[in-house]
Amino acid sequence: MSIPKKAKIATLMGPRDIRVLELDIPEINDDEVLVKVEGCGICGTDVHEYKGDPFGYAPIELGHEGTGEIVKIGKNVKTDYSGKPLAVGDKVVTGLKPCGKCDTCLKHPEQIHLCDSGEIFGLMPGEDHYFNGWFGEYMKINAGGVIFNVSDMADTDLRLLIEPSAVVVHAVEQAKQIFDFKHNSYVLVQGCGPIGLLLLTLVRTMGVRNIIAVDSNEKRLAMAKELGAAYTVNFAQYATVEEAAAAVKALTEGKGAEMAFQCTGSPAAASTIWKYVRRGGAMCELGFFVNNGDTTYNPHLDICNKEIRVIGSWTYQAKDWLHACEFLKEAQERGMPVTKLVSHKFPLEEITEAMETNIRMDGFKIAVVNK
Repeated sequence: MSIPKKAKIATLMGPRDIRVLELDIPEINDDEVLVKVEGCGICGTDVHEYKGDPFGYAPIELGHEGTGEIVKIGKNVKTDYSGKPLAVGDKVVTGLKPCGKCDTCLKHPEQIHLCDSGEIFGLMPGEDHYFNGWFGEYMKINAGGVIFNVSDMADTDLRLLIEPSAVVVHAVEQAKQIFDFKHNSYVLVQGCGPIGLLLLTLVRTMGVRNIIAVDSNEKRLAMAKELGAAYTVNFAQYATVEEAAAAVKALTEGKGAEMAFQCTGSPAAASTIWKYVRRGGAMCELGFFVNNGDTTYNPHLDICNKEIRVIGSWTYQAKDWLHACEFLKEAQERGMPVTKLVSHKFPLEEITEAMETNIRMDGFKIAVVNK
């Protein structure tokens, strides 16, 4: 495959100022990989950066939900994370880049996602990291990057969902520490954006039948039903939180959800989810990958009196990506329309409109794709 000397990358220069630059494609060393990008989904974190650069990352090339084809590979790179051989022409995804030196990396490799000096491709700031994000035509995977060979997944749209699926796989694995999922469990998912919809799909593939989707967007609730939710609750139809909670109780034998996932990133939603959970129930929080502010709850009524078990979920472990691939293949084999989540596709030159479409919540997963 012929590799051009220059390629385009989308670069965030400041709030709502994203520009497509044409730069020299960097050389790779013996421990690196050059990938021709096929596409990349827009994550809520990308949108937060685009809107206000809260992390102070600009200038930065964003994009961490991408997939593409290896066009050049360093001689020391032989296999992916799971031991699969890697070669030019393979389809790949990548996310984590742990430092490999800290106490977490050396002593707790199962928790490399908590490495204090770790990085995620697409969230590496500064000009030195141009071509380290997926919003471009080519991307360089640096030494130490965790790579996955996904050539057995021919559907590009399916591969675009691997990274967010790893997020939900990790959340469910966290939830298993405090809840024993059964076929007749009442599991509630608050927030039916791409993460919430993927999460309820995963729970459905586990055999859980009684899934309750909570949102205010009827289009998203309809998609939740397509993907396996047994019940939907539009909280906007109720005057108070208590009334919405009563609607949930009416669906759950008068008790409330046994397990709830908070997927919104909204402090207001984070303060209400407690009301949906039954006494002795459990809740997993995975909606806050950026600081969206404080929330309130009643420690007596919401936690102590109910003895609710609570666990948080932060990004993913490397092994979660492997489980995510199997989950997506399983969902597709079962006829679950998971790729319908990739609702909009924009060329790289229209990435500003792609971001604005995401902000308007016009679809589900918005993607930037190359021809």
